[in-house]
Amino acid sequence: MRGLRYHNFDVVFAEIPGEVTLALNLTGCPNRCPGCHSPHLQGDGGRPLDERELLALLDCYGRSVTCLCFMGGDAAPDEVAQLAAVVRRAAPTLRTGWYSGRPELPEGFRAGLFDYVKLGPWVEALGPLSSPTTNQRLYRVAHDGTMDDITSLFRRRP
Repeated sequence: MRGLRYHNFDVVFAEIPGEVTLALNLTGCPNRCPGCHSPHLQGDGGRPLDERELLALLDCYGRSVTCLCFMGGDAAPDEVAQLAAVVRRAAPTLRTGWYSGRPELPEGFRAGLFDYVKLGPWVEALGPLSSPTTNQRLYRVAHDGTMDDITSLFRRRP
């Protein structure tokens, strides 16, 4: 295992519709999307994110959030899934999400460990999830692993 690392975290309200989310910004991003808004996450810096560190974050923030979202981790998706399983065991009512810059899930990836998965590389000309032209998609994941596209929830209704 390479070992996941994170640069920082924040409690956010816009990453997952309807959720108060503890977003962990993972480093070591291999995608190198042109126009990346977080190029500092391409390096391997930051604190190690292992089970102990994750549980400590949950102890501090778990009661004030409804979702924990791993922002990145594309270099080690199986490790992200292992940590999502830790969240499921330690805080069964806390929802989990994964923001990936991959165009699709890796083969054999256990999407059912997550309640939400965002897929798609950043393409500046196509815009973010709130743009009607975005290539990125946010999915709500059912317990059986089926994925429902909920990207439209990011768009403001007139």
